[in-house]
Amino acid sequence: MADDTRSRRDSLMPGRTARGDAGNGLGRRAALGLPLALVAPALPRPALAQAGGRPITLVVPYAPGGASDPVARDFAALFSQELGGQTIVIENRGGAAGHVGAMAVAQARPDGQTLLFAVNTNIVVNPHLQRGDRIDLVAALTPVAQLATYQYVLVVPPELGVSTLAELVALAKSRPPGSLTYASSGVGSNNHLAAVLFAEAIKVPMEHAAYRGTGPSLLDTIAGRVELNVSSVTPALPLVREGRLRALAVTGAKRLPQLPDVPTFREAGMPAITIDAWNGIFAPTGTPPDALDRYEAAAKRAMGQQRFVERMRLEGMEVVGERARASFAADIREESGFWRQKIQELGITLE
Repeated sequence: MADDTRSRRDSLMPGRTARGDAGNGLGRRAALGLPLALVAPALPRPALAQAGGRPITLVVPYAPGGASDPVARDFAALFSQELGGQTIVIENRGGAAGHVGAMAVAQARPDGQTLLFAVNTNIVVNPHLQRGDRIDLVAALTPVAQLATYQYVLVVPPELGVSTLAELVALAKSRPPGSLTYASSGVGSNNHLAAVLFAEAIKVPMEHAAYRGTGPSLLDTIAGRVELNVSSVTPALPLVREGRLRALAVTGAKRLPQLPDVPTFREAGMPAITIDAWNGIFAPTGTPPDALDRYEAAAKRAMGQQRFVERMRLEGMEVVGERARASFAADIREESGFWRQKIQELGITLE
């Protein structure tokens, strides 16, 4: 099974699209063979007429059904409502770990009709791994709103015989270099970067096994085919609670409410390993300020709705709330600079 699911690079396959329907809560209906999905609330005809304006295209830089896709669709339904019924067209443009879709939006006409639903690696990591790119995504894309933050959890199989991060470090140092293997969802992903930082911090080389999905990687961790997995929280949590995996540390700046007894890497003595991932909405740089202001206000109202907050909580995410675009943009520039330097130092490549 491991041989069928491992891949040194992400392979995004075409899949189904979905239609968001805000008039029916946050439900989604699958539809086969459609390249786009329309998201608009079930408003009476006069309300739709008042909304006016052309449809907004929200590019999701991953295939339909991926981890970001349902979150983007749920947000888009509420975003459409807060824009007075303006139609949101979701366009899945997968490829190169999100780089294809991000580049498409960066090069789109800055008329306020094209937006990007991005995760942090799309903007601050992946561009530094691409060869021959002449577009600086940090400069070419303007933040509209940060939506939510999330983190990862380091899990190991109980059979490895360690119960704390300190015990794992001792075990790693007692074995020949490269004898431990960690799983990730691909080069440049947040969980890959967290594992790389961990190996760097303890000065022990480890093998990298990239998977096409979190599920297969966790199954191989349970089976002992890989020893470490810095996993997304939601799929790992039930396995930890069942005792099939053991959680040693979380990557964020604070502990997870779902795992209150599991320390952060910082608390465990490794302050360099702090990764709070995020997702957000971006527009091509040059988009009119009045459009950015309108979208920012609508996005904040949408993500402040209790059903969106609860939806994010179930996904292991925390809604950001009020935050100025300028503050978000400053953090993006800082993160991009950090990862540019770290990728060069560690010699991380897509090969």
